[in-house]
Amino acid sequence: MNKTVYKTLMIGLIATMLLTACAAQPAETPTPISESVAATDSVIAEGKIEPFRAANLAFQAFGIVDEVNVKIGDSVKKGDVLAKLSNASVAEAQLSAANLELIGAQQALDALNRNGSANFAMTWMAYMNAQKARASAEKEWEKLNLDSIEDRIEDAKADVKDRDSDLQDAKEEFDKYKDLNEDNSKRKAADNELETAQKNYSEALRKLEEVARERDTVRAALDAALGTEAEAKYQYETSADGVSVDQLALATARLDYARVQAEAAQSNFSNYVITAPFDGVVVDVPVEVDEQVSPGTRIVSIADTTYWVIKTTDVTELEVVKLSVGQKVTFTADALPDVTMEGTVNEISGSAIMQGGDVIYTVLIHVPYVDPRVKWGMTVEVAFEPLE
Repeated sequence: MNKTVYKTLMIGLIATMLLTACAAQPAETPTPISESVAATDSVIAEGKIEPFRAANLAFQAFGIVDEVNVKIGDSVKKGDVLAKLSNASVAEAQLSAANLELIGAQQALDALNRNGSANFAMTWMAYMNAQKARASAEKEWEKLNLDSIEDRIEDAKADVKDRDSDLQDAKEEFDKYKDLNEDNSKRKAADNELETAQKNYSEALRKLEEVARERDTVRAALDAALGTEAEAKYQYETSADGVSVDQLALATARLDYARVQAEAAQSNFSNYVITAPFDGVVVDVPVEVDEQVSPGTRIVSIADTTYWVIKTTDVTELEVVKLSVGQKVTFTADALPDVTMEGTVNEISGSAIMQGGDVIYTVLIHVPYVDPRVKWGMTVEVAFEPLE
């Protein structure tokens, strides 16, 4: 029976009872208004309580979880690094290089605007520093035995391929017995083999990444140093006569390009790292270090409990006309029926949905404080105070 029909029948039943009672009393005795009838002016609704803001955070790349820096209950600030994949180092090096170039480009433009022709000395110093940085990066690159690293990479790739083959074989073997009782010896053996194969495959991937980082991290640093030196050289060679329109245009273009590159590097890096999008509290961490994950796998859930919001689920068209923004409410959670809390109507939807034959409107209620035992998603019963 839908909510509207139920209420109509109840009101009719109460009215019938009242009429019967009135008929049995002397005509001169006034009949008081029934509290039950008066109560029909109040609105009781059900809803779900949730934080002001909440987010389920995931990586946007495949990889193995290398860091999980939080646990349930931790407070975090916007920008805090919550988790990181093991293959984030190359992207991090690229981001660092892009940010260094962005800083250099901004400094170059500031120098032009601030010092005019005196910028010559500054660009010369920047060029000298860039040469030193490039030389240092070159030394690190030259120290590498690239042939050895390439051979080890090939060996690591071969090992990954072999371990992947073992993993597939183990999966196929396990599938033969997966429907058997968990205590079955063959199933147990196949399950153990599958677990071992998965660990061996993950370890092979880690070793491949480690070897590749020996080369890629140093190469990224060298490329960044070469780019910085080239730009510093250009600034030095074109600033001997002071600032010109062309110099200013070039410096501005350099800065714009550096911003784009830094944004692109940040976007790429964010695929491998999870940071807090806002201040909040960690409410779930469903993964562990060394676990292999895919894009979209939930890693950390955080909530901003600065205040809470209740969304009603059963306010009908007959009830919504009795409600108003700013109206006070009291509510209890089904799990805590003896604890009464307060809130204020913050928003009433202007359109409805059909639900079980009823026309339903959603009401949003602002709740500044809840009992510490209240959890995200709990069902609550809301009583709206009558409007004056």
